[in-house]
Amino acid sequence: MPGSTVTEVVELIDPGKGGGGGSSSGGGNGGGDGGYSSASGGVPQRTYITGMTVGLGGILMFFMALVSAYIVRKGMPNSGWVPLPVLPRILWLNTAILIASSFTLAHSRKLFRGEDESGFRHWWGVTTILGFFFLVGQIIAWGQLVKAGIYLDGNASSSFFYVFTAAHGLHLAGGIIGLLTVLFRPTHRLTRGTATEVVSMYWHFMDGLWVFLLLLLTLGR
Repeated sequence: MPGSTVTEVVELIDPGKGGGGGSSSGGGNGGGDGGYSSASGGVPQRTYITGMTVGLGGILMFFMALVSAYIVRKGMPNSGWVPLPVLPRILWLNTAILIASSFTLAHSRKLFRGEDESGFRHWWGVTTILGFFFLVGQIIAWGQLVKAGIYLDGNASSSFFYVFTAAHGLHLAGGIIGLLTVLFRPTHRLTRGTATEVVSMYWHFMDGLWVFLLLLLTLGR
């Protein structure tokens, strides 16, 4: 029959159609290429790693500019600098939550490399939830300062506190979006291995940045 002949020819040309797409996905689960092969867009996967590195450098420069302004403003003579009486205690809990999220993220990537899909998704989701908890904790900290009569425009020291924490919170929210994207949406240009690596780089950077900012706000008051 002509129809059966056409079907046989198609099967000979593309024997893997419908079931052997693993070689073209480039990282659908285990990321056998390590996330460095070219995806359908023809862009080498290493390009995304380099792009994230450059982006993190820009974020670092932005925060270092804020830190420089903080130090200069605090050291100005007759500046009327009034340090915050005390930082909200919940900031320390928030810090512990964020540090824990780095460990859960590292564990999820280990499971990903071991091709444990369910374990990877579980711990990746735990990391995302911890990120939400951190943001909620920051909002609570702001509320506690407002109740204590410490506002954004009250004094230079309080202004810097709100600016530092709000800027970091916005960047961390971007990291949460990245975590959710990897968890729920398929990637097209990136292999999944590259996506997990890029988001992990960003998240660990945000964790380290927060620890630095907290030390600055605590010891440099």
